[in-house]
Amino acid sequence: MTARLDIHTHPVVAKAIKHLATAGTAMADSALPPATRELVLLRCSQINGCGMCVDMHTKEAARSGESSVRLHLVATWRDSTVFTEAERAALALAEEGTRIADAAGGVPDDVWENAVKHYDEDQLGALLVTITVINAFNRLNVITRQAGGAYVPGQLG
Repeated sequence: MTARLDIHTHPVVAKAIKHLATAGTAMADSALPPATRELVLLRCSQINGCGMCVDMHTKEAARSGESSVRLHLVATWRDSTVFTEAERAALALAEEGTRIADAAGGVPDDVWENAVKHYDEDQLGALLVTITVINAFNRLNVITRQAGGAYVPGQLG
């Protein structure tokens, strides 16, 4: 697969990426548990078919100590026993927020209420921004055909 555009050197896109990356970095410093953040980043990227982000977030999660079992089961989290109730609430919100166009009413109330049960206001805000930012990155990468496989853990800081 050949990329349609070099997103890192294109003057407009590269500038926008810096701003998106800054938002993502702010979420890394938030009260949202790092493991939850990585699981959400991975799940959104799987749904969107973003090979570059699946590659990156699988490797970064492993580098941070996440088990291979949990990483392999993210795609089937509903049918897995390795995730906490809080992680399940975050993954459900991530899925609904990513598939927002598929639901006429947006994110269902029960999904939102379950997330509110498990996360305080600061964590919930971080979760929402994490979902939003990764979806933007996923779309940029998928549209421009950025391939996965070459990411080296830590290469982006």
